[in-house]
Amino acid sequence: MRAPSVVRLGPRSAAVLGLASLAGLMMFVWPLLVRVEPQSMQHGPDAPFVFIGILPILIIVVLAELSEGGMDSKALAMLGVLSAVNAALRPLGAGTAGIETVFFMLVLSGRVFGAGFGFVLGCTSLFASALLTAGVGPWLPFQMMASAWIGMGAGLLPRRVRGKAEIAMLVGYGIVVAYLFGFMMNLWFWPFITDAEVPYHDGHISYVPGDPVLENLHRFAVFTLLTSTAGWDTGRAITNTIAILVLGPAVLATLRRASRRASFGAVATFDQDLRATALK
Repeated sequence: MRAPSVVRLGPRSAAVLGLASLAGLMMFVWPLLVRVEPQSMQHGPDAPFVFIGILPILIIVVLAELSEGGMDSKALAMLGVLSAVNAALRPLGAGTAGIETVFFMLVLSGRVFGAGFGFVLGCTSLFASALLTAGVGPWLPFQMMASAWIGMGAGLLPRRVRGKAEIAMLVGYGIVVAYLFGFMMNLWFWPFITDAEVPYHDGHISYVPGDPVLENLHRFAVFTLLTSTAGWDTGRAITNTIAILVLGPAVLATLRRASRRASFGAVATFDQDLRATALK
């Protein structure tokens, strides 16, 4: 039995999600499109402004869902509970050797509750965990947006897949997003670091101001491969795989049961005879 939809994406909220994602993508890639000079501060001056820009986007998404009837008080309560769970899970791994315990729950929640819910949950989970672990810094807005995409993507996976095939699909998705998250989180600071020297055919893998986008992307791909893919990103992929394989079936069943019992998406109706009796 399919769990009721928690957040129904109407045209307005879908448009807001699309615009938010486009703005988030530009937040990551703008240094590749304009000439910037590398510096050691790594987004330090502009991070507060980026953070201020991300929060209104999140608020707009929530308001758009509420105004279209897609997110009610029960959905907001579920959002708060799952955000708290993710915030509590994250310190268990703390990112050591790529062990990240927050993303598997985000994938499973997005799968059950949908793309809109997953997008907001990705933002709120990373924000809450940053407050809990004193991890607030210039990287936080970028983590929030990347995690929002993970939750949204999980909600966009094919809905008809069930059983072992569903777990296999989620494991594959968890592996892919583990590497994509590392790729995006490297991109936020890579153009602003200096002297990224490694044994490489042109002597460096640093961002070169004014160079063609494809050449800088090639340097960045090598930088990511040499600095994070084999360690942090692979560790994150292994963590997601083990967690989804071991806990996935039980967590999916629990979340779907909670969704059905909460009757998300149910519309209240009033019996006309009872109403007439009450008026008498």
